[in-house]
Parts: sequence; C-alpha cells; structure tokens
Amino acid sequence: MKILSWNVNGIRACAQKGLVAWMVHSDADVICLQETKAKPEQLDDTLLDLPGYRAYWHSAERAGYSGVVTYTRIVPREVVYGLGGGWQDDEGRVIRTDFDALTLFNVYFPNGQRDEERLAYKLAFYDHFLTMAEELRRAGHRLVISGDYNTAHKEIDLANPQENSERSGFLPVERAWLDKFVGHGYMDTFRELHQEPEQYTWWTYRFGARRRNIGWRIDYHFISAELRPHLTAATIHPDVMGSDHCPVGLELDL
Repeated sequence: MKILSWNVNGIRACAQKGLVAWMVHSDADVICLQETKAKPEQLDDTLLDLPGYRAYWHSAERAGYSGVVTYTRIVPREVVYGLGGGWQDDEGRVIRTDFDALTLFNVYFPNGQRDEERLAYKLAFYDHFLTMAEELRRAGHRLVISGDYNTAHKEIDLANPQENSERSGFLPVERAWLDKFVGHGYMDTFRELHQEPEQYTWWTYRFGARRRNIGWRIDYHFISAELRPHLTAATIHPDVMGSDHCPVGLELDL
C-alpha cells in the first residue's frame, strides 16, 4: 500500500503548478492533501474526479482556510470526518478512512504561532487526537497518521534548532507531545528507516530557503507499532514543487 501526503498550501494554486499530473502519475493507492483552502463546490472536475480515485473532503467553515482531502483507489469500509464534533472540527482538519488492513488518518494539525491562545488550541487538539487514536487501537485498529504535524521533533529535523527554540513549531512543550506520542507506541516512519540530517519537508518562501535547504521536517507518516513489521519505505520528495511543503511517502507490505 503506497500512501502519499502533501500540504499543498491551497489546492487551487497548487493545481496551477502541476498537482493533478503529479497525482495521476504517482501510482499511489492513497493521496492525503492538507491545507486545501477550498470547498468542493469551488473546484473543477479535474480535482473532484481524479481518474481511478474517490475523493473525500473535510473543509473548514471559514472560507479559504485549512481543509483536507483524501483521494483513494481502495474503497474504504467507513469514512469519518473530524474528531467527534465541536470546537476541534470546524476548521476541517481530519479525515479518517477505515480499510480492511488499517485505519488511515489524514490530519492537518494546527499551527501555534499566532499567539498563546492558538498554541493552547494546538496542544488541546494534539491531546484530543491521541485520546481518540488510543481508543481505536484498543478496539483493534492498526493506525497510519499522515499529514502536517506543524512541529519538528528533534534538532536533526530543522536547519537552525537553536535559533528557533522559542518559536512555535519547535517549542519544548510541542516536542514533548511528540515524545509522548512516540511513548504510546507510534513510530515516525521516516526516522525508523533514515537517520541522515538535512531532510526537510517545509521551507519558508523567504530568503531563498528552499534553494539553500534551510528547512524544517514537520510532515510525517506515523504508524502504530502493530504496523512496524509491514513498513518497507518512507520517503521525502523535495524535488516536487508547487507548495512551500513537499510530499512525503509511505509504503507498507500488507
């Protein structure tokens, strides 16, 4: 099973830069996109009816903001939108697709940079998500959690860790939550297979950061420990342009 995930930072803008061709030629079983910034009724058929795929959308109530979509060639047994309703769902951040072999979450975790209130929202969202994930694992689900986590976990995961130690996205409290996540038996698939530095998935548009590879690794495929024996590949695709993020890949032999 090949899964690709990409924060496209606006699906309409990314579509003008080759998104559809990339998806068609990706040979992925599932493609998870985050930060779509659009509702389905705003899109044309090239994005709504990708050949060979079904598309499931969770859009924010606020126009031009957030949003996720999951394209899949495998028909899911069930699709669940959000995390159960309420405050955490009006921004369109989560789609869960249940397949026979696993349960896949496509998640655009909040960014905490705006202010302390937004950081608290991000941390509460993290905790609520972990609670739901653990309930599913206890019920027998094997989980893949793909998307933009908006946090670099270790110093190896960003170019300038010391300079960013007080910036949301690399705060001790955010990194501690990822430690907790790992402690509950979730694995960063890329780091399971690759230990080399300078592997990033997001670059600011300023200062020629992408050309200079001054970036952050904040996009992940985590899996629950039950799927570790099936992990065969985890990849980053910095050569794919169209967003300030790049796609990340996961392959499981199921």
